Amino acid sequence: MKHSPIKGAISGAAVAAMLVLTGCASQKAPATADVAVSRNAVQNAVQAGAAELAPAEITAARAKMMRANEALAARDYKLARELAMQAQADAQLAQSKANSAKATAASDALNEDLRVLRQEVERANSQ
Repeated sequence: MKHSPIKGAISGAAVAAMLVLTGCASQKAPATADVAVSRNAVQNAVQAGAAELAPAEITAARAKMMRANEALAARDYKLARELAMQAQADAQLAQSKANSAKATAASDALNEDLRVLRQEVERANSQ
């Protein structure tokens, strides 16, 4: 049985196209999942007070999320995934800074309460 060069080229092109499509499809799911996880991380950071307590970090996370969504829409799954992971890291940093600022504020308030209590005890003992 004789194979013509044209049929071989067409078969090769079909296989190559199928591999490219499979590669794109296999990258889409992880990229989509990473963007969704990152979106959650940004929302969690905002709920933790990052907009007020870590504005630079949450702004960076939001900007990268926007770019990740644009890359996803453009089917640039590799870029979408990279930007989503960066956005997630920025959002987690923002959330950590917000939580740290709240803990510091609570500690400062507790220390102030203790200072006032000590003053009252000293005043009561000196009378």
